[in-house]
Amino acid sequence: MDLTFLLSVLATVALVVLVLFALSGIRFIPNIQIGIVEKRFGRRSVKGGFIALNKEAGYQPDVLRGGMHYLRPLQYVVHIKPLVTIPQGRIGYIFARDGQPLSPMQVLASNEKANDFQDAAAFLRNGGQRGPQRQILREGTYAINLAQFVVITEEQIYYLPLGRDDRQVIDTMAREITERGGFTPVVIKDSDDLAGIVTIHDGLSLPAGEIIAPIVGGDTSDPETYHNNFQMPDRFLKAGGWRGRQLQVLVEGTYYINRLFATVQMIPKTVIEVGTVGVVVSYTGGVGEDLSGKEYRHGELVTRGNRGVWSEPLLPGKYAFNTFAGKVVAVPTTNIILKWIRSEVGSHKFDENLSEVSLITKDAFEPSLPLSVVIHIDYQKAPLVIQRFGDVKRLVEQTLDPMVSAYFKNVGQTRTLIQLIQERSEIQRISSQEMKDKFTHYNLELEEVLIGTPTTSGVDVQIETILNQLRSRQIAVEQIETYSRQETAAAKERSRRETQARAEQQRSITESELSIIVQSNQGKAEYQRAV
Repeated sequence: MDLTFLLSVLATVALVVLVLFALSGIRFIPNIQIGIVEKRFGRRSVKGGFIALNKEAGYQPDVLRGGMHYLRPLQYVVHIKPLVTIPQGRIGYIFARDGQPLSPMQVLASNEKANDFQDAAAFLRNGGQRGPQRQILREGTYAINLAQFVVITEEQIYYLPLGRDDRQVIDTMAREITERGGFTPVVIKDSDDLAGIVTIHDGLSLPAGEIIAPIVGGDTSDPETYHNNFQMPDRFLKAGGWRGRQLQVLVEGTYYINRLFATVQMIPKTVIEVGTVGVVVSYTGGVGEDLSGKEYRHGELVTRGNRGVWSEPLLPGKYAFNTFAGKVVAVPTTNIILKWIRSEVGSHKFDENLSEVSLITKDAFEPSLPLSVVIHIDYQKAPLVIQRFGDVKRLVEQTLDPMVSAYFKNVGQTRTLIQLIQERSEIQRISSQEMKDKFTHYNLELEEVLIGTPTTSGVDVQIETILNQLRSRQIAVEQIETYSRQETAAAKERSRRETQARAEQQRSITESELSIIVQSNQGKAEYQRAV
């Protein structure tokens, strides 16, 4: 009886253990979590990678969602992990642990076909590649197999630890994304007046001799290649996009860009003020036809989009211009006053290195001649000026300064110092006419030449002596004229006084003359009576 009881107890215990063992296969997954299934043993092992696509031993591709699940005890282990949550206005990055290896030309894994990160089996069967992915995760909640994928967000890193070095690789990737500001979208506000310069870090390298990648994938009607401002990396590369700095820029808006694929550098917009035009010197583009003609050998003038000086300037306004692909040279279209005066500078400051023209006159004096020249640049001819000289200041210092100085040195040699002073108006008129053709040759319009009074240095007193003599001579001439006028005035004064005195004695003279006549008549009358 004791043996029977003992066997009964053992059977009961065995049954309880068997029931408990069977019940140990029950797994409860909360709705805010997932279960990652690891199969410890089976008939086959995984031949490549570590995700068991065909029920082999290893990590299974499908995850367990919220609810009750039953798995064979001992054969399966379930790793409970949270759902991946990407907050509003944030970006998540994916790192695939299993899949096809990247090609030598790739930095990031392609997601053209394998782009569903919530279906690990489909990802791998569609040729998904291991490593950092081109596609990013936008805001939302995702049930992702964290044995196959590592999800890096700003708040935390979602992953299933597999080894000691695993976390180090992930942390390095997270630091790089943080340094590039990659967890937030690129936001360009209209109040900032900025443009975004994009640099691509994946794809084919630029051909030799090129520094800027051309614009591709901008046709909105082509869904295969339109990449919507670099937000769809695979479409960009399919359109023929190159690695490196891009010609296309980003303007105002919000862009969800994978910062491992592309980085964005902000630059100010180019502003062309009223009264100026912007001549574009492009560093990139095709080799266009030289519009300046075969006789004009001062660089190439090309149509917009080609390499060289663009024939059409930018009119006043605001432009999102890529300053890495070229430069914009501002050319004034208002009148430019150039002053050959050391102590004065014009408003455009092109003449800050100019000084008075040193002359040697016909009578061997050496005065310095201050002068001002007013010029104008036609906005349509501004590209020709930049094509020839590079910028307006170089034009002034390397061409106009020696040309104007030489002209007035020649004028000074044909006139004495006094003639130079006295004939200034005539010299201005003649120089304005004669120099117009010289300025026209350089695509400039000469408006007026203004000449100042010749000056001298403080140690040279000879010119001042001549000027003093000239002043004395003029004073003498004026004195002669004054004396002559005074003499004439005195003669007239004498005549006036005689006339006045005669007028005052006129009555007495008249009375005496009448008295004489009366007496004469009386005498004649008495004589007649006596006879």
